Amino acid sequence: MEYQRKDIDNNTLLNLYKRMLKPRMIEEKMLILLRQGKISKWFSGIGQEAISVGVTSAMTAEEYILPMHRNLGVFTTREIPLHRLFSQWQGKAGGFTKGRDRSFHFGTQEYKIVGMISHLGPQLGVADGIALADVLQNRERITAVFTGEGGTSEGDFHEALNIASVWQLPVLFCIENNGYGLSTPTSEQYNCENLADRGIGYGMESYTIDGNNILDVYSKVGELGQRMRKKPGPVLLEFKTFRMRGHEEASGTKYVPDALMEEWGTMDPIANYESFLKEEGLLDNIKIDLQKAEIESEINEHLQFAFGEHEVDFVESDELSDVYKAFAYTEARSNNAGEKIRLVDAVSQGLRQSMEQHDNLVIMGQDIAGYGGVFKVTEGFVDAFGTSRVRNTPICESGIVAAAMGLSINGMKAVVEMQFADFASSGFNPIVNYLAKSHYRWGEKADVVIRMPCGGDVGAGPFHSQTNEAWFTKTPGLKVAYPAFPFDAKGLLATAINDPNPVLFFEHKGLYRSVYQEVPTGYYTLPFGKAALLKEGHEITIVSYGAGVHWALEILGNHPEIKADLIDLRTLMPLDMTSIYTSIEKTGKLIILQEDSLFGGISSDISALVMENRFEYLDGPIKRVGSLEMPIPFSKRLENGYLPKERFVVALKELLAY
Repeated sequence: MEYQRKDIDNNTLLNLYKRMLKPRMIEEKMLILLRQGKISKWFSGIGQEAISVGVTSAMTAEEYILPMHRNLGVFTTREIPLHRLFSQWQGKAGGFTKGRDRSFHFGTQEYKIVGMISHLGPQLGVADGIALADVLQNRERITAVFTGEGGTSEGDFHEALNIASVWQLPVLFCIENNGYGLSTPTSEQYNCENLADRGIGYGMESYTIDGNNILDVYSKVGELGQRMRKKPGPVLLEFKTFRMRGHEEASGTKYVPDALMEEWGTMDPIANYESFLKEEGLLDNIKIDLQKAEIESEINEHLQFAFGEHEVDFVESDELSDVYKAFAYTEARSNNAGEKIRLVDAVSQGLRQSMEQHDNLVIMGQDIAGYGGVFKVTEGFVDAFGTSRVRNTPICESGIVAAAMGLSINGMKAVVEMQFADFASSGFNPIVNYLAKSHYRWGEKADVVIRMPCGGDVGAGPFHSQTNEAWFTKTPGLKVAYPAFPFDAKGLLATAINDPNPVLFFEHKGLYRSVYQEVPTGYYTLPFGKAALLKEGHEITIVSYGAGVHWALEILGNHPEIKADLIDLRTLMPLDMTSIYTSIEKTGKLIILQEDSLFGGISSDISALVMENRFEYLDGPIKRVGSLEMPIPFSKRLENGYLPKERFVVALKELLAY
């Protein structure tokens, strides 16, 4: 292995050696502890230390790095106290996740490290968002994100590269090509000579680097970083290396040919660099022994500290309170006069006024800039706020949701418009596995609102008509709003944007231009978790939301003899069960109307909660009415049969007569 020291001074040469040696010695200790049952799992980076150490050493302390399992050198080079790492790996409170996640599945703002999730791909898009925040705030910084050669087959990899290239973001995409994705060799993963060649297709610089040569890694990343800070743009780096142990220790390496293992064994990054430093007269056996003794002493001292720490206790209130970041709702009232506007206008007004309230708010979505979005919610926004804050995106929902998370991590707010709520399925992974879980896992907020134009009764067919709120109400960590009126839509959207937690904000397309209401022209907010009582009566309680509220109002208008409490939920998570319980205690009967297909919807949970908590007040069976268990058809006659409006009238009369 040839080393080119270039203009690197002696102290740096020696520091790079010590920085590689430290994670190697920690790993060797962890393998012993794994066999002793003192840690549960280990993903070894032995043989790959030069990449983590070289990249991290070439970056500044305030620049974010997004590492993976085999990047222990990132954490140690950033000088995280070892006892915190050891506590993390033992699932103790002194770690970074309070025992809620394991190994390297954590992040820390203090050290500007954002940990991975097991789904791998979304972290690449998160790096885009972090870099975008730096660009928008004129900070000359780069962001580095790691993946393995196996992860480059995921769609998120390609989405993230494309976004970074189109937006010219200063992201270093670092591929650790170590020959195997678990046991699958590269020959079965991709059909090109070098993964760096993929950069050509995305219009970005790319390089293949000897990942076992610490000076090649350090020098190249340092050179690229200097340029990228001044002239932002992404770079794809493929580090050729090898994994000397299994994907994780339990898997072993029997699938690796012995000759290949021996060949890479001769290219050990530490042993070869040691020889180079000896030749340079900078290192000898005595100095090596002193370095190892110093590191070993540090490891043992910090291990003793971690072993002495108590196991995590389960305190239910603590666990539940950490699912969301604390948010103290502040009421904002508008003293302005009102004007009669449509629901779509109210959403637009609320979004525009939130952009004025928060100069760190960025809106992203397909066709939302000059075109104003397919529903014209953001029409004129570019003139008011510019294309930096109102950003057209490529068609890549997953990458953009992940980028929104990156903006949040780096101190900004994000609103993502799904062109149709149906398309959120393409961004499902980062919504339910990244945004929803981050605060519970490592205390990191997800200051993201995802706008969801939804709903049927408009003849749009199976791919543009779903009301898919139940996908998200099931996931702890997400909030869900679903207004039925312009006044609620504007005030709830403002609150959603103020809230540092992820919010799915459903906007019914069928109501956009059909529902009018007097709405204050100024900025105001409305609280989440507080339903609206639209009508009062003693005979029956009707609970609904979205378009179902208007169907219920129409039916009650046609049947003035029915004396009903009509409750509009407005938000589904948090859910205002108190208002429902209060009404049932008065009426004794409950019917729940939802546009979503019936099974597994929000009505099922409301029904179960009432049965468990107010059974003694019921004078009849709870009725649930929803759409049929089928995709939404296009033909108007078929769609009318699918939707629950007519079935609701029948069920309502049956329950009243019970």
